[in-house]
Amino acid sequence: MQIILLHPRFTKARSVTLGSKHLMALFLLMAVTVAACSALVCWLVLRHAADADASPMFRKLAMSMSQQEDDRKEKYLKENLAMMAVKVGEMQAQMMRLDALGERVQGLAGIRPEEFNFKELPGRGGAEQSSRAGPGREVGMDELRRMLDSLAQDAGHRTDYLNAVESTLMGDKIKSRLLPTNQPVNVAYNSSSFGWRLDPFTGHNAFHEGLDFPAPVGTRIVAAAAGVVIASEYHYQFGNMLEIDHGNNIITRYAHASQLYVKVGDIVKRGQHVADVGSTGRSTGAHLHFEVRIRGVAQDPRKFLALGATGGNQPKQMPVFVAGR
Repeated sequence: MQIILLHPRFTKARSVTLGSKHLMALFLLMAVTVAACSALVCWLVLRHAADADASPMFRKLAMSMSQQEDDRKEKYLKENLAMMAVKVGEMQAQMMRLDALGERVQGLAGIRPEEFNFKELPGRGGAEQSSRAGPGREVGMDELRRMLDSLAQDAGHRTDYLNAVESTLMGDKIKSRLLPTNQPVNVAYNSSSFGWRLDPFTGHNAFHEGLDFPAPVGTRIVAAAAGVVIASEYHYQFGNMLEIDHGNNIITRYAHASQLYVKVGDIVKRGQHVADVGSTGRSTGAHLHFEVRIRGVAQDPRKFLALGATGGNQPKQMPVFVAGR
């Protein structure tokens, strides 16, 4: 920048050239001057603010500045309260979801409601002052917001965890419902157990692959577990026979029936009436011959029925026994 100076005393015009350094120095000087004036005004306001009679102008200026600060704080407080209200609403929805999940998990786990009631607040307490940290302190707005954010995040994690637990428990319950643990006929004893016995027709030592439940002709036979009917036919040894597939390579067989009420492909429920006791096939009298097979190998039905009698769940690992003497 070039500045030209003209004056009657000058015999000729004079010029002054200002470079970028000169301009920066000039702007810096102006900024320092403005800052100094502002600091001086603030100092005068603070010095004479208390003297109402001597300096009413300064008092009005101080009141105006104080009002602006109060307005700024009130605006900040309202904005934070609005944000926290939204966060509290979200957390209330998450808590309702956690309560519903907790009650479902409680039912699946078999916990009694009086032992763990989600509707009641847990008891809490303790000393007002800690021997390690001393007396308590007030919680600021920023700290409270951070605590709410952390609590909302923890609630989300616990919701995910409870969903996973619920899925696992539901899967276990479904699997346990598919185990043949329900008594197929309502009688108190069996006439022939699983294992080696004397054959009633030949008198030879033979392995009996099921349980025989004696009952009058026409007594109801129910499914030991839910499943799909894979056989509903007459067998030359078993007479009128049903086979139900329960998944996991588990099959139950119901033999010597007088009537069959389901056909191949039917889906049956646990405890559903599927047949009536009879004495068809190779039989000496009215009874139900009941078998449990895993991968085609006969198992002792008593270990399954015992689980149903005691209310047990599915065993962690199902042992497979091969028939042998």
